[in-house]
Amino acid sequence: MITKREDVRNVAIIAHVDHGKTTLVDQLLRQSGVFRENQEVQERVMDSNDIERERGITILSKNTAVHYKGVKINIVDTPGHADFGGEVERVLKMVDGVILLVDAFEGAMPQTRFVLKKALELDLHVIVCINKIDRPEARPNEVIDEVLELLMDLDASDEQLDCPFLYASAKTGCAVLDLSDTPENMEPLFETILKYIPAPEGDPDADTQVLISTIDYNEYVGRIGVGKVENGTISVNQELTLLNHHDSSKRQKVKISKLYEFDGLQKVDVRSAEVGSIVAISGIAELHIGDTLCGGDSPEAIPFQKISEPTIAMNFMVNDSPLAGQEGKYVTSRHIRDRLYRELNTDVSLRVEDTDSTECFRVSGRGELHLSVLIENMRREGYEFAVSKPEVLYHFDDRGHKLEPMEIAYVDVPEEFSGTVIRMLSEKKGELQGMTTLSDGSMRLEFHIPSRGLIGFRGDFLTSTRGTGILNTMFDGYSEYKGDFPFRKQGSLIAFEAGEAVTYGLFSAQERGALFVGPGEKVYGGMVIGQSGKGEDIELNVCKTKHLTNTRSSNADEALKLTPPKILSLEQAIEFIDWDELLEVTPKSLRIRKRILDPRERKRAAFHNKG
Repeated sequence: MITKREDVRNVAIIAHVDHGKTTLVDQLLRQSGVFRENQEVQERVMDSNDIERERGITILSKNTAVHYKGVKINIVDTPGHADFGGEVERVLKMVDGVILLVDAFEGAMPQTRFVLKKALELDLHVIVCINKIDRPEARPNEVIDEVLELLMDLDASDEQLDCPFLYASAKTGCAVLDLSDTPENMEPLFETILKYIPAPEGDPDADTQVLISTIDYNEYVGRIGVGKVENGTISVNQELTLLNHHDSSKRQKVKISKLYEFDGLQKVDVRSAEVGSIVAISGIAELHIGDTLCGGDSPEAIPFQKISEPTIAMNFMVNDSPLAGQEGKYVTSRHIRDRLYRELNTDVSLRVEDTDSTECFRVSGRGELHLSVLIENMRREGYEFAVSKPEVLYHFDDRGHKLEPMEIAYVDVPEEFSGTVIRMLSEKKGELQGMTTLSDGSMRLEFHIPSRGLIGFRGDFLTSTRGTGILNTMFDGYSEYKGDFPFRKQGSLIAFEAGEAVTYGLFSAQERGALFVGPGEKVYGGMVIGQSGKGEDIELNVCKTKHLTNTRSSNADEALKLTPPKILSLEQAIEFIDWDELLEVTPKSLRIRKRILDPRERKRAAFHNKG
């Protein structure tokens, strides 16, 4: 018999990037007594890895639980970035409702639409929380209208349209139901969760069914599956059958060796768990996202939506430059291959394939950020390798027509730069779909543009808008190939010989463009040392010293004024490289180089390609 479990609520927090999800979870943890009064807790405690903390973005969904008035509230903190949308789609299967967080100034953004659409498709109950109401430029009433328009746009049911609205400041830890109320704490939000988010329901007497929605990985215990108990009970040492809705051949007998529930920031060992509980299970080597653990004699898999396909690919290869192996700990193809395949344990949106070469692997993901986070993690772990320019993955329809991934790009810029941005995106085959003036006088432009038009675009975009532009994108399916367009207008400055860059050589080189290297840095023939001011590549000798004569001393070098080199970040370097270039990644350095280092061979290959 189907029953409700009133002592549990399962809720996910969804929002656009940087609208305050993780900060809100911090406050819910604090105010529910998870931390001691005097306990020191770092901010954004849910963002556990270094890159999440540095960039202020959530990459992996996280589970936690708080207790309020005898009810256990399981909370899932989800990523807001489009590249990690695969995470959001899956975790929503574990919950019965969502808290949609919207910035009181920025309003409904592209990713707000994406995550809300997923929640409405799963028929989840929605609580709208307008966050950051303490911002000086907050406009909560207008933002509510935007959210209601968005709900109508997404064909929300009458029940979903009748959702409760709250106003909050996650930073100061308070929420109110009405703007005229005096903010005190998060109690109104806790009360709203209990009132509006339905209790999980299932049949406690039926055969066990647990759908695995996320996978964690631990060096000591291996794969850990996280999912909700849909029916029955699950207990330690229970024998179950492992099935998958999309793979009928998967049928495996397994035994539960360890079972955990979430409490605060801890995983707590439990002997058994009932309907509606979110549990973590370890001890099953072949556990994957979308699998169902079933009990009884006639096990049945729970339907599960397929994970979205990758749209972008890069080659990861062994570094074979003249400086190879000097800075990395793990440099062989075996090291790189093992690490990439290990990433598949936790990242289901990623694909890794072997290629014809044993030293090169093709890695596909949901976007540039998705792949750059993997690259950054690997270099921090001591890996040294090279990567190629990202390229989009094309599809072909039944008639053999080439289809390419498309994006909706939302650009917020001051009015004086709108013409420049429209021209830049039109050159990349972008079509202007809409144009609105925001409350602060800036323009919001909406473009439909091929994904390849946005590869390498952010750098030029920030330069052209003097750092004031904001660009948000959202995947928008595949459509017919839009035609060719030039990728990069400027060529590269290339080192002519190996050695150390010296001031004299760099001084004469800087007239030709923007340099990426400074005095004393090691360079080699074929290494890209700067961006040319012209459309073609230029070879330079930056190791050239001035001949000493009787009348000139070597101290004359000190009088030469050098412009500081432009130090590229990982994303900037990935955006900069052209088709005939590679990015050499080591724990200490990022170097751009030509694929073919020998200048004669390079010219021959270029001539051959043109021919």
